[in-house]
Amino acid sequence: MAFLSLQNISRHFGATPAVADLSLEVERGEFFGLLGPSGCGKTTTLRMIAGLETPDTGLILLDGANITHLSPERRGFGMVFQNYALFPHLNVFENVAFGLRARRLPSTEVKERVESALSLVQLPGYGRRRIEELSGGQQQRVAIARAISIEPALLLFDEPLSNLDVALREETREELRELVARLKLTAVYVTHDQEEAFALCDRISLMNKGRIMQTAAPRELYEHPSQRFVATFLGRNNLIEARRLSASHETRARFFTIDGGHTLEVPVRRSELAPINRNCTLSIRPEHLSISKATSMKETVIEETHAVNANILSATVRAINFNGSTTTVKLDAGGLALEALVLELDELEVGDACTVCLPPERINIIGSENRDEGGGMRDE
Repeated sequence: MAFLSLQNISRHFGATPAVADLSLEVERGEFFGLLGPSGCGKTTTLRMIAGLETPDTGLILLDGANITHLSPERRGFGMVFQNYALFPHLNVFENVAFGLRARRLPSTEVKERVESALSLVQLPGYGRRRIEELSGGQQQRVAIARAISIEPALLLFDEPLSNLDVALREETREELRELVARLKLTAVYVTHDQEEAFALCDRISLMNKGRIMQTAAPRELYEHPSQRFVATFLGRNNLIEARRLSASHETRARFFTIDGGHTLEVPVRRSELAPINRNCTLSIRPEHLSISKATSMKETVIEETHAVNANILSATVRAINFNGSTTTVKLDAGGLALEALVLELDELEVGDACTVCLPPERINIIGSENRDEGGGMRDE
């Protein structure tokens, strides 16, 4: 049985569905992420878990118990907000002690828990400081200390690092991940930042328009997107419209690309995504493409893989964008637009002929017949 279970919950604001028939499960001790663009419903979902919003339909279960209509204070959850939500008229000690005093704990226990929580977030001896005397990063640590001081059954985060600068955000998220693991807490973390979600979370639900598009571990989400939105939201992707040519029972099938008229070999993990003679979408990340001058690529690939012409296409370099540690190369493979991300350019220039290899094991089948406007390469 999952520790936290959301079963077909929905929430409307007027006629607008913020969350629609959403279900997910969080295991005990898991650091779980809700990721998606602004307005996708992730914060509303978190607020329903916290008890700050009530679902119009559906159930919320904690360790098997129905808490759908339980008040926030009776749930025993800790929550860290984007704006910290600290009391400016109270010092650090009293901010952290606020939830403990509300539970009418003895003063000695309050003192012990506050000091312990401040030590855990690396703020020992800060109890007498005023909130206005602290930096943004220190205020965020006080907010985390307040949340963990009550020894919560569940810890909820609503974009807690978004107000910090880049360097401090990276430092704080490393400390946060280690702290949650050390205390063996269960956490649900809302963010719009893909990198942050990947660094922190064991599993992630990617949301869009109030619904969950896919739930998986970070690497699985990135490398094996199940839908077009997932493929485009999580970094850049080459999306290729294609039609399956080979028999439906084959696990290594041939696909004909609509643009360029190429034949690609692709492993088929789920046959229902690519029925024969039906359009589908193939995806491959730019970093998985290999490019070289036209005279050398086929010989190299044949020698290394013993697979003659395994997804090796002739192409022309359309544009080269230097990004610092990497370079983006835009290619035209006979009408099929592709992007490759490379560490070294191999002396290629705009207008040069080259060959590009699309490794079969790096190609995914998304199973969509609808093209996005503006071509196959999307970066949302």
